[in-house]
Amino acid sequence: MLVALVLSTAALAAPSTRATPTESGRERLSLDRGWLFHLGDIVAPEVKGHGASYGYGKAGFAWGPAGTTYDDGDWRALSLPHDWAVEGPFDAQENLAQGYRPRGVGWYRRYLRIEPQERGRQFELQFDAIATHATVWVNGILVHRNWSGYNASNINITPYLRYGDEMNTIAVRADAVPMEGWWYEGAGIYRHAWLVKRAPLHIVTDGLHATPRLGQQGQWSIPVAVTLKNGGKAAASALVEVTLRDPSGALVASRRSKVQVPVLAQAEARLLLAIGKPELWSLEHPQLYQVSARVIQNGAAVDEVSLKTGLREMRFDAARGAFLNGQHVKLQGVSIHQDHAGVGVAVPDAIWEYRLRRLKELGANAIRFTHGAPAAEVLDMADRMGFLVMDENRNFNISPDYLQQLEWLVRRDRHHPSVVLWSLFNEEPMQSTEAGYEMTRTMAAAVKTLDATRPVTAAMNGGFFAPYSVAHALDVVGANYQVDAYDKFHQQFPKVPFTSSEDTSAFMTRGVYTTDQRTNVFASYDDDYASWGNSHRDAWEAIARRPFVAGGFVWTGFDYRGEPTPNQWPAVNSVFGIMDLNGFAKNAYYIHQVQWIKEQPLVHIAPHWNWAGREGSDIRVMVMSNGERVALLLNGQKLGEQQVDPYRMNYFMVPYAAGKLEAIAYRGGRPVARTSVETTGPAVRIELVPDREALRGDGRDAMPVTVRAVDAQGRAVPLADAEVHFAVTGAGLSIGHGNGDPTSHEDEKGPTRRLFNGLAQLIVQSFDSSSGELLVEACADGLAPARLVLPVRAVATPPTQPASEAPFNTVNYWRISPSSSRRPDPNLLLADFDMNTWEYGDPPMLHDYQDAAHAGYRIFRASFTPRKKLADGSGVLHFLRLAGRAEIWLDGQLIGRKDDFAPAPLRVVLPAGAGTRQLNVLIEGRQGQTSGIESAVRIEPAQH
Repeated sequence: MLVALVLSTAALAAPSTRATPTESGRERLSLDRGWLFHLGDIVAPEVKGHGASYGYGKAGFAWGPAGTTYDDGDWRALSLPHDWAVEGPFDAQENLAQGYRPRGVGWYRRYLRIEPQERGRQFELQFDAIATHATVWVNGILVHRNWSGYNASNINITPYLRYGDEMNTIAVRADAVPMEGWWYEGAGIYRHAWLVKRAPLHIVTDGLHATPRLGQQGQWSIPVAVTLKNGGKAAASALVEVTLRDPSGALVASRRSKVQVPVLAQAEARLLLAIGKPELWSLEHPQLYQVSARVIQNGAAVDEVSLKTGLREMRFDAARGAFLNGQHVKLQGVSIHQDHAGVGVAVPDAIWEYRLRRLKELGANAIRFTHGAPAAEVLDMADRMGFLVMDENRNFNISPDYLQQLEWLVRRDRHHPSVVLWSLFNEEPMQSTEAGYEMTRTMAAAVKTLDATRPVTAAMNGGFFAPYSVAHALDVVGANYQVDAYDKFHQQFPKVPFTSSEDTSAFMTRGVYTTDQRTNVFASYDDDYASWGNSHRDAWEAIARRPFVAGGFVWTGFDYRGEPTPNQWPAVNSVFGIMDLNGFAKNAYYIHQVQWIKEQPLVHIAPHWNWAGREGSDIRVMVMSNGERVALLLNGQKLGEQQVDPYRMNYFMVPYAAGKLEAIAYRGGRPVARTSVETTGPAVRIELVPDREALRGDGRDAMPVTVRAVDAQGRAVPLADAEVHFAVTGAGLSIGHGNGDPTSHEDEKGPTRRLFNGLAQLIVQSFDSSSGELLVEACADGLAPARLVLPVRAVATPPTQPASEAPFNTVNYWRISPSSSRRPDPNLLLADFDMNTWEYGDPPMLHDYQDAAHAGYRIFRASFTPRKKLADGSGVLHFLRLAGRAEIWLDGQLIGRKDDFAPAPLRVVLPAGAGTRQLNVLIEGRQGQTSGIESAVRIEPAQH
């Protein structure tokens, strides 16, 4: 007779190996390594039948690649960040706005081992961004959905974890079919991933709020708010200690406060730090203070969080523009997207540092990250390097999902001194409607609740004078391209601060000096621009001549994929950039540099001076300088001298003759800067120019290497277009390349790249824990090859959660029969609709036989599909620990036995066979002993 299942207390409780909940501090471990990837969606079959339908709706029973038992043995191994779209081919049938790249759907899986002694800690899975819509499963349980490719996903996975021998499975479905923008957005897990381990009582993610304030009496303070969560099983009390250290590391202030936190609840501690004579954060001297918060229980620190912030006063005046620490500053800004040559949106941190350094050298002091949240590491760089940032929200929407995206942005970024404006949207058609005004008002209020220290703006392209203009809900009104409205707005709203949030939209192709729209190229003289825009010169003059305009943000700092306006196929990226997709300067770079940098004398000259066949013909020469006068010389003969026009630049018509064309800048009648271009000989060899001297051997550091062709005298040949072949060996690898050609369809990950107007860029990256040398070799037909040896220096690698391989299946989702005093048929059929006679369970599944009446047998049943490489007879069923006598039945056949009642492991050869297999384990127990499956059951290689 079958009786109801009665599990012992031991079976229901945690196993005996359970450790006391750890009180150790926080760990933030990189999860960038060890991922498996499948390009393309894997569609679930139609669910039919009662049993399948029942299981489909249960937690932990996710189908296919979302589940724990899926065979991913043939998936591609890779590391994050990863953008699969940049790896794909160009296709004229794909979306112009996304750069003619296919996007689609991709799957990622990773395995995670958590040690038993870590029970009691709190675990958070963090994805800094996934393009575009993401669904995340842990151990077959759907744990998170995210609806934007620009915000982070911070997921508490503590309840779902398995410990010890059972591996945890993380699965991510990234759906890049939905678009949030009209530019290239990439596809996949394109920012970092992390595993954060914390004590039961801990500070929540973005739970340290420390934004400095300047009081009315000129005194500085930092109101600190610390949000704690108690994930433990009892109410908790603690001390919260907050400290402040100055840029040198010296302790400036500290405070303590008691806090009580109920079970599974949050509580906040508020403390005020006063500062006597602070070192202010500025563009020239970006001084950073460190705020730290510690949680102390029983005299020991159980959690600690630190952040960097800066003390600075930023205000926007309706009549006079922007002021930083009381000093007038004009926003010399650029708008930028987040893709780079060779790597798409999966931009290594070091390449971001390179990009911002190029902007600093340009003279830019402000950045608008368009049109969504940048990576957190990039804002850290902006803090350190001294930029003013317009931090922009992606989706104009106040429904809960989208309002949470805005609130996340503010919580994450409000401590950054670089962030001076919150931007709610870009160019929304509803900006002059009542609904748009109400939405803006609601969003602005949400921002102010979280951070009342910064003004709220939006990038408007119309509707300034409408009755329901969203401008009425903004602190600073931002205008995109509306030069004709600058004066009118100021006249009608003289007390409202105003800035250009986006301007210019001019077209240039690097190294090109004749516009030819048939070949999708534009001259670099700044004469071509969009119908809604202006030249670089006109746009800046309109801003610079109006004191009430706080500044502007040029569209754009760099070229970007997609939106090849006004071109179409075969053009695949924009030509708006001050720089090309590699960060190579166009003429716009030098136009803005001489306008934005005042102290250092500068002079630049364009074009190049290789015009064979045009001898005697006039060449238009553009001279850009921040001097007072400029002179032009050809082969030592003075051609003319002009007073510098700081807005329009200077031009000369010069009959071409080979040789040296030189420009000299004067201040006070004295030469202060000079530059020249020379007619080169033919290219004779390749040259490789690294951006830095060495790489850090941490597996993350990356470096751009400039590739060019030079003549016999070592001069760069501006028209060289050789196809260069690369080989990268040693302590690193190539991760991509580009050349700035907006019509190039070359494979950005392949072994070759053609020079475009003399230049290309190769990006190399070190291996994990590497040292030694990285060797780059480059060759091209008819040119002498180049060889570059880059030292790779051993450094401490970032703390990392080890990547766990899964060369085995774990058998999960068991059914457990009631106990029987008589030996049952091990292959006893169970009706598909019977969900209640047999229990569900996973190891440990144990039973205590207290008396002879309950002694007897139990069947443990599960289905599994072995990995393909283990389905040929080379695998084994490995029971890590079985208690009781056992018979192992597979697909109705007896394949193994255990004849001893004592707990022990058991390994049984897995007969060959593909597809779903049914495993039945008949276990006999006896009085006074525990029997059952005590630990994991795995299908693994025989030699494992």
